[in-house]
Amino acid sequence: MQTVWIADFSPLLWVKYGLKSAFYNYEKEKMKSKTKIWMALLALYIVWGSTYLGIRFAIETIPPFFHAAVRFLISGIILVVWQRSAGHPMPTRRQWISTGIIGTLLLLGGNGLVAWAEQFIPSGIAALIIGSIPMFLVVAEALRPGGVKPNWQAIVGLLIGFSGIFILIGPSNISGSTTKLNPFGVAALLFACVFWAAGSIYSKTADLPKSSLMSTGAQMLAGSVSLLIVSLLTGELAKWDPAGVSMRSIYGLLYLIFVGSLVGFASYGWLLQNAPISLVATYAYVNPIVAVILGSLFAAEKLEPHIWLATAIIIGSVVFINNRSKPRVKSEARSHG
Repeated sequence: MQTVWIADFSPLLWVKYGLKSAFYNYEKEKMKSKTKIWMALLALYIVWGSTYLGIRFAIETIPPFFHAAVRFLISGIILVVWQRSAGHPMPTRRQWISTGIIGTLLLLGGNGLVAWAEQFIPSGIAALIIGSIPMFLVVAEALRPGGVKPNWQAIVGLLIGFSGIFILIGPSNISGSTTKLNPFGVAALLFACVFWAAGSIYSKTADLPKSSLMSTGAQMLAGSVSLLIVSLLTGELAKWDPAGVSMRSIYGLLYLIFVGSLVGFASYGWLLQNAPISLVATYAYVNPIVAVILGSLFAAEKLEPHIWLATAIIIGSVVFINNRSKPRVKSEARSHG
């Protein structure tokens, strides 16, 4: 009788253990997905946080605008060829114009000015100032026709954030710093924030390729042309001796091309498709901290108390603003790298 009972009800056992196995496999796949997300996010934290140090090493013996032109020319070619071979169409004439405008604003006005400023400003401090871009985005969004005006919480966040920037770059008798920052370098970084904000706001309504990586590659190609023109106009190449380029600068440039641009954007693009945007945007909070720590460890940059205070204030205000401005998080996240 016992054997017959088991045989009669064996389908129920199959269902039970089948469901158990399916649940186990589901949990296993879910865990794998979470692991992949956090690995990609960790890569983004480290890669984009380390680009400021990479820039510092690259421009030691390579002119700043020219190094950026080479970086984005090679990265752009690789991305465009990769996306074209994957079946994505080339940008239309109108899309080339849009990517040209965005590439010039983000990569010449943004990255180019950062590279120029890092001749005079420590890489960690440069990263902290650039980390305040979400605040500039709120202002740019409010100023554009039909833009969203900030609520009182966002205004409070702006005031707190800009006070953090003042502590970071203000007079030494106020900040308590023993290091005097070059005013032209500081001004270049603040203008870089303005250009990045303008490029990001423009990109929200611009006609761009459907593939985000094709769009990024086209922006890099257009930006590299603008960077090369500025490099020629400023005469930095006339004073440059290619024979004097150090291996550290070469390694820095190669790192920026293949890791900073390609690995960074590949990780970012994958995360946009597989992770919540609010989680992806946390790189904006972590990158400046990574840059400050790496600058201290590998470039002997001073970590004074006012830097940590400014870091806490600036990043705290960015978190506060983003939490009060959820629709802007995605546009902010797209503006870096």
